[in-house]
Amino acid sequence: MDLNGCKAQKAAPVAGAAGHKPETGGYHLVWADEFNKAGAPDTASWRFEKGFVRNKELQWYQSENAYCKNGYLVIEGRRESKSNPGYIAGSDDWKKNRDSIRYTASSINTAGKITWKYGRFIMRARINTSPGLWPAWWTLGVAGKWPSNGEIDIMEYYSNKILANIACGTAVPYKAEWYSKTKPADSLGGSAWAAMFHVWRMDWDENSISLYMDEQLMNKVELAKLVNKDGSGINPFMQPHYMLLNLAIGGMNGGDPSGTPFPNKFEVDYVRVYQKQVDGK
Repeated sequence: MDLNGCKAQKAAPVAGAAGHKPETGGYHLVWADEFNKAGAPDTASWRFEKGFVRNKELQWYQSENAYCKNGYLVIEGRRESKSNPGYIAGSDDWKKNRDSIRYTASSINTAGKITWKYGRFIMRARINTSPGLWPAWWTLGVAGKWPSNGEIDIMEYYSNKILANIACGTAVPYKAEWYSKTKPADSLGGSAWAAMFHVWRMDWDENSISLYMDEQLMNKVELAKLVNKDGSGINPFMQPHYMLLNLAIGGMNGGDPSGTPFPNKFEVDYVRVYQKQVDGK
């Protein structure tokens, strides 16, 4: 990947409102996607999720709802009616007992393609804050079952809340210990705020994880607190993680989208990852 070419293709600034310079502190760019090539996301970096996936969400994930246009990745939520190909009448499985699909969207991730252990992660994006929408930029650890593999929600929005979350495992399978901070979206400026692009950032090293929005610290947790509470002694944030970008609709947290106009978009200007030099490299 030509990282220098990637940087040069777009004039959109890296810095947020406060003029942060991501290269400070010994960091240098190791990976970026500027989404400058029109069409589908680059399959060298991204893979797609398909179908009903998690959290009893309403959307069916499909690849055609994610595309690059005018220098942006667009993840589009749509209201459309389709038959659920996995439908089984009377099933107890929420993925199979719905006879139809009412909403579609996309979820892309770098699993099996690119992972990172520690670094400075930056995304410039615009999110739609209408009811029922649940956009997110997050990471998961490569080893272990959720939540013992570790989850970091660098950017998450639902139900009028901007969230910055970190989760590790407990002694109860599939029950997470959450370190979460929230900010009411209305307090930021409502629709005027949502109409603008914003910069989200994570600084993650061997000591702590810090999550920022527009240069304002949202959440910081020391890694020493994030050991899984299952007696294993494993810290899921001392391993590589992969990255996810998705737009969910409804489900356990998303809220009711019935009054929200569709289609709508989660637009990403760029995602960049910086790491500190090791052994002079």
